[in-house]
Amino acid sequence: MRDGATRRRVVGAAAVALALAAAGWWAWPRAAEWFATVWTDDAYVESHVTLVAPRVPGQVVRVLVDDNHRVSKGDLLIELDREPYQERVDLARAGVETAEADLAAAESQVRRDLALARALRWKLQRAIEGVNNQVAALRSQVAGLRSREATRDLNRVELRRTEELFRRNAASHSDFDRATEDFKVADAQVRQAVEQVREIRVALGLAPDPPEGSGPEDVPDDLEETFSGVRQALADLMQTMAQVGLPLPPGDVTPSRFLSEFRDLDEEGDVDRIFDRLVPRAPAVLQAKAKLARARRELALAELDLRYCEVRAEIDGVIARRSVNPGNHVVAGQRTMAVRSLSEIWVNCHFKETQLADIRIGHPVDLYVDAYPGRVFRGRVSGFAPGTGAALAVLPPENATGNFVKVVQRLTVRVDLVEPNSPEAPLAAGLSVVPVVRVREQPTGPNAGARLQSVGS
Repeated sequence: MRDGATRRRVVGAAAVALALAAAGWWAWPRAAEWFATVWTDDAYVESHVTLVAPRVPGQVVRVLVDDNHRVSKGDLLIELDREPYQERVDLARAGVETAEADLAAAESQVRRDLALARALRWKLQRAIEGVNNQVAALRSQVAGLRSREATRDLNRVELRRTEELFRRNAASHSDFDRATEDFKVADAQVRQAVEQVREIRVALGLAPDPPEGSGPEDVPDDLEETFSGVRQALADLMQTMAQVGLPLPPGDVTPSRFLSEFRDLDEEGDVDRIFDRLVPRAPAVLQAKAKLARARRELALAELDLRYCEVRAEIDGVIARRSVNPGNHVVAGQRTMAVRSLSEIWVNCHFKETQLADIRIGHPVDLYVDAYPGRVFRGRVSGFAPGTGAALAVLPPENATGNFVKVVQRLTVRVDLVEPNSPEAPLAAGLSVVPVVRVREQPTGPNAGARLQSVGS
């Protein structure tokens, strides 16, 4: 009896020892993992969602996709009626053609004005030269007048001598008559020359008779600048130049100064080059160019609206929540469907605030998805939300009312996948996940070990 009891105690003790060893063998790695990791069952797959909305209003002609259809960026989703927008494009294109014709007409008109300005410039030059020629003619006539006056004085002396000889019968009557006739002719020539000088002075805008103390050939030094014909030619030229965009000079500007300042517009004084440069800067041309630019802009906008009749996918993904059908009238910005990305996905993990002490950006994460039992997805902590779910809610709790009850808050931690979304086991938004953060391992990647991402990362 005693040997049997002893044997049972030994067997029992061995069984207990074996059970403890098995329990330790099973519990040790799990205990080690427990202290080396942080996990939660409040985590879900999240992805970007792009709402599909037309940019222009119109009648829906075709809807080419349905819910759960896979689409790629650029695929046609919805087609609107193009006819009214095509009419706008045609009208805008006609406006561009009209504006182009107006620009050509404006440039042609400016070139005609510049041709007239060239002619008026030479007219001004000829007017100045005409004044100088008149002054030279005046002085030539005055010189001729002086010559005729000398001839008349000589004939007067000759007449007096002949008259004295005639009285003494030393000269014939015919000699006296000839001397008298010569004097009268010379005197008439003097009077004719005087009238010619007076005529030229009047033509130059001067008094017929010179003022006392000056001769008939004396004229103002700036007569070619102040002569009425020169001023009229200058005014015509200035008016034409103003029409092509040249600023009007002061009213008292002289012709020589105007021409000098005009030539200074070119480094080499090339007048033809100056006229050519004035064409694109003329007000009429600039106005026509502005109208043409506006017409082209309107055409571009009309063509853009026409292209917007085709609503295309902006991202790769899967169609969800389609709410439009052919025949519907849609407005700009109206939500018609959504495209949820299958590539830009991550996991939002809602850890308790008491679990966050050891979690840092860059820590590796094992992701266990309920939809794929036995499969482990690899992730990496990439950031922390700026506030808890309660603080970021539409109606955050008011804890200053006096009835505060402390509740452990949860903070969202974002975990990015380190591998592309697998076609064999695709992760869809909303799937439940159990993330296990290995907090005892060294963080890696951008902003590793930090609590906040750096600016711009």
